[in-house]
Amino acid sequence: MSSDFRTVSDFGWSQHPSFHRFVQSQQGTSGFGIQAVLHISERRMVKYFCNNIDIRSTWDHVVSAFWQRYPNPFSTHVLTEDVVYREVTADHHLVSRRLLTKTNRLPRWAERFFPTGMSRSVYIIEDSVVDPVNRSLTTYTWNLNHTTLMSVEERCVFQDSAEQPANTQLKREAWISSSVYGFSRPIQEFGLARLKSNQVKAMKGLEYALSNLQGETPQWLLRYTVKDASGKAKEAAKNLASAAAAPQKPQQYI
Repeated sequence: MSSDFRTVSDFGWSQHPSFHRFVQSQQGTSGFGIQAVLHISERRMVKYFCNNIDIRSTWDHVVSAFWQRYPNPFSTHVLTEDVVYREVTADHHLVSRRLLTKTNRLPRWAERFFPTGMSRSVYIIEDSVVDPVNRSLTTYTWNLNHTTLMSVEERCVFQDSAEQPANTQLKREAWISSSVYGFSRPIQEFGLARLKSNQVKAMKGLEYALSNLQGETPQWLLRYTVKDASGKAKEAAKNLASAAAAPQKPQQYI
């Protein structure tokens, strides 16, 4: 399987531990998460996050929307996305590697850990495998820079639902670690909170992409449109009431 990544060494990323985990994982899907857990648990203590989501859309639509989810109104922190490598393997798997550039505002207490002039952009590698036979999309992402402050490694599996063919099951796992002595725990807690917040945005962004593919107005857009219209109506009524209650100045003709 390593031959499928013969061009990756040109970018120097083949030396990254996560690259080797990804290559090894292709020998068996079940080993994907195991490799990640073993690597991180041997390195340092981490925060672990896991959740499961049922997406009310077919797997084919979800996979199509996954590739078209940027840009969207909920992911303005994603600045760029570039395909570094892509190949269809002999067993008909679509293997891809993408480089994403993101930015996130830091809390004031975290600014002390960033030297003046250091880039606030985060470079993220996203490896993915589409298995059309088993109808699964597996992604693995990790940040390339700022790893001393915080390292976030995430694994997502989009699997066709056997019980509900019109649905797609998403399992998301993440491992958050920090090497800042004396502050690793609060940094991990902050990273976990940020991850949960970004996860909500990511799901809204996926819903946005799905709606675009199906030519529908997203439910969140309908809700916010109604809410916005209702708010504007209330504001207009309030202004009219204030104007009516205000004392009228006598009309002057000269």
